[in-house]
Amino acid sequence: MGANTSSVTELAENENLRKLTGTESISENDPFWNQLISFSFTMTLCKASFENNPRTGNFRALVKVFLSRTKELKISTECQDQLFIWQAHNALFMIRCLIKVFVGLMPEEELQLQFTYQERAPGTCDEEGDLLEEMICNLVHLITEVPLLDITYNILFEAVTTLLTLLSYQLFQKEILRENIIYKYLSQGQCLSLTSRLVKTLLYNFIRQEKCPSPVAHIFQPQTEGAGLLYGLASGVASGLWTVFTLGGAASKQSPEKDLPLPLPNQSLLLLLVLANLPDGPDTPNPYKQAIMSFRNTQDSSSLPSPNPHSFQINFNSLYTALCDQQKSDQATLLLYTLLHQNTNVRTYMLARTDMENLVMPILQILYHVEERNSHHVYMSLIILLILTEDDAFNRSIHEVILKNITWYTERALTEISLGSLLILVVIRTIQFNMTRTRDKYLHTNCLAALANMSAQFRCLHQYAAQRIIRGPFDLDENSSLPDYAQDLNVIEEVIRMMLEIINSCLTSSLHHNPNLVYALLYKRELFEQFRTHPSFQDIMQNLDMVIGFFSTRLEQAGTDLSVERVQEVIKQGAVALPKDRLKKFPELKFKYVEEDQPEEFFIPYVWSLVYSSGAGLYWSPQSIELFTMDSG
Repeated sequence: MGANTSSVTELAENENLRKLTGTESISENDPFWNQLISFSFTMTLCKASFENNPRTGNFRALVKVFLSRTKELKISTECQDQLFIWQAHNALFMIRCLIKVFVGLMPEEELQLQFTYQERAPGTCDEEGDLLEEMICNLVHLITEVPLLDITYNILFEAVTTLLTLLSYQLFQKEILRENIIYKYLSQGQCLSLTSRLVKTLLYNFIRQEKCPSPVAHIFQPQTEGAGLLYGLASGVASGLWTVFTLGGAASKQSPEKDLPLPLPNQSLLLLLVLANLPDGPDTPNPYKQAIMSFRNTQDSSSLPSPNPHSFQINFNSLYTALCDQQKSDQATLLLYTLLHQNTNVRTYMLARTDMENLVMPILQILYHVEERNSHHVYMSLIILLILTEDDAFNRSIHEVILKNITWYTERALTEISLGSLLILVVIRTIQFNMTRTRDKYLHTNCLAALANMSAQFRCLHQYAAQRIIRGPFDLDENSSLPDYAQDLNVIEEVIRMMLEIINSCLTSSLHHNPNLVYALLYKRELFEQFRTHPSFQDIMQNLDMVIGFFSTRLEQAGTDLSVERVQEVIKQGAVALPKDRLKKFPELKFKYVEEDQPEEFFIPYVWSLVYSSGAGLYWSPQSIELFTMDSG
């Protein structure tokens, strides 16, 4: 088995491509189609097809050729018919390239017309159904039914990418699209029954993290982005094997290959996020969101059927492992947020894990390297922590997990520290960064809420974590200063008040578990003198003053020139002797994350910005994007 390979210049002169995009109508039964889809394809002639298709109907014929082949794809896979699969892939690749041009040049109603144009005899009519809907459903069938193997990897990738391309109308609209023909076809009619299977398949594509099969033919890159409508093309079959399409300059020199997301897992995740965030219809809720909200663990022994018709089962252990491993990407963090927030089965499972450090540590590293991350990735990571800290068992268990040698934390050598203390350090550092750099009230409010949720469960705090809690986020080095906006007393008072409440919560709930916090409080007692007479802090200062006075008296009674060890011993003894009824009771600090009204106004632009920036084989001119600005993320 063999086929022609091609260069960019040869493709531009290829007679088959010229015939496809020309003025002559071609029957779908013409042998021409076999010749065409046995040859590699470029985008240079797509605009010509756009202009001539209303007269020739060749695009419709190409779609029908592809659809006729999808019916035999599963059998071809079983028979290892690589040539047949390769030809079907090439047909779909050409369709996708043409659709991309159509989407960028015409409204969706005209796109639908492109599927209807055909050469027909006078007096005949088209009695067939909607070809666009049929193609969309065929793509969903292809993704869910064709097994993922080396020989099917690229056609599955192309099917996912084609659906993303069809959905990309949103990119060219400033407002959120509430109704759309593509949405309708995916959420109603023939595709509705495939909802759970599509979500499950996309999730498993993400979980499996299958690498792209090694290419066997040359891969060409364009000279410039601006001159073309595509940015990469692949050659044909060589030595009996078919090519791997590496699109969009994925293997760029600036990014090591090991850091690149894998094409099919990443593309599947992006499509899943786009589908999950489609707006609900006026009478029909988004079925993909329903599926994500309701799926269960394969080990769930409950025999009760789910009330949600789109529910399914998936291996939660595999999903958890993939989520832990992939948090370096925005899209994986967004998926984790989506599952924790919307699927109670997933949240319950994750909170019951005994290895939560595998999930929390990557999130902490995102926050620690806040300077290198975009603001949305930081927000999602922080909200994940906030959701986790709503659970008291989580807040207790993280202080029982002991970590060794945290090399990425560079402010202080941490040879041994609990996960809980490390979390506190990173969150306080994030507050300080925000107060001095990014100036975002939303960020520090959520940081403080996470600390507040944890405060009653603080246990055996590391001495450095205790120091940072007492010194608070205003512990600036000599080169730092509060920004002008932070001089606003309201902002400063809000942060100080919350930090005092967090300290108070720990002292009233678990003082005997935290001698290092008492030690740091006594060591820095002069910091609190300025708060005693301030009307905003007087009530909360009562308990802190009582604790400081009680332990100061016991230290004076123990003598002078006490060693650190002796001071700690006095504190531990005093913690047992402290009369708890002398501490004023305050309401328990508990905060719960709630999405704001119309969350799609945030999430839809965010998801599409991820598709724009990290989708393999997808390129849109920045000047044509209306949904978000290039610096919004």
